[in-house]
This record gives sequence, structure tokens and C-alpha cells, in this order.
Amino acid sequence: MTVTTETAPAPAPAPSRITRQLLRYTLIGGSGVALDLVVFLLLHNFTGMNEQFANALSTTLGITSNFALNARFTFERRDRLVVRFLRFYAVGLTGIALTNLLFLAFTDGLGIDANLVKAGSLPLVLALQFVLNRKWSFA
Repeated sequence: MTVTTETAPAPAPAPSRITRQLLRYTLIGGSGVALDLVVFLLLHNFTGMNEQFANALSTTLGITSNFALNARFTFERRDRLVVRFLRFYAVGLTGIALTNLLFLAFTDGLGIDANLVKAGSLPLVLALQFVLNRKWSFA
């Protein structure tokens, strides 16, 4: 007589901390990107502001919003907030600089619409900033 027992499949492993952080960072980043993009479009298209200045202002607003949300929900750090914000903002400045370089190359150099360049720069900037913020701003 043979007895067979079925075993339940092993539960799926819990997502790693880095995966959870990346998911939260991406979701929060999405809200900051939306805020950044809407403000950029309003400043550049409706007020006629130069794309470099509009980018600096809209990105600063997105950075500030993202810092508050990431400090609370992604990296769960509430200590040394001023130092962390300054680091987070410095990382944000890398995004402004990278986007402005892309404007110079693609908008000024190749005549591609600034709105497309801004939208296209966002995934690259998001990836770079996640790595830098995780390792430096919220370490």
C-alpha cells in the first residue's frame, strides 16, 4: 500500500527590502514626475518661460514633494531631515543638470520639441536618482 501526500507549494518569498523600496520610490516618483511635468508644461507653454528656468522650478517642486513622501514611506527615515533634504536636493540637481544637457543636445541641437525631451528624460533621471538617494541621502 502506497501512501502519497501532496504538499502545498511553498509560499512565494517576500519581496526584498530593496524591491519594496524601489516600488515605493517609483510610485512616489511618479507623483513627483506628474507634478514636475504639469508645472513644467504650465510654465513653459502657458507663461512662455524659458525651458531651462521652467525645468529648474518644476523639478524643485517635484524634488521637495518626493523628499517628504520618500522620507516617510520609502526609506522610513525621520532623523537628520535637513541634512537628508540637502543631500536629496543635491541628487535632484543631478536630474536638473542631466535634463538640461538633454535640452541642449536634443532641443537646441536637433530641434526636438522640449516637451518630448522633458518626458523622455524622466525614466533615466528616476533610475539615477534612486541609486544615489538610496546610497547617500537615506543611507
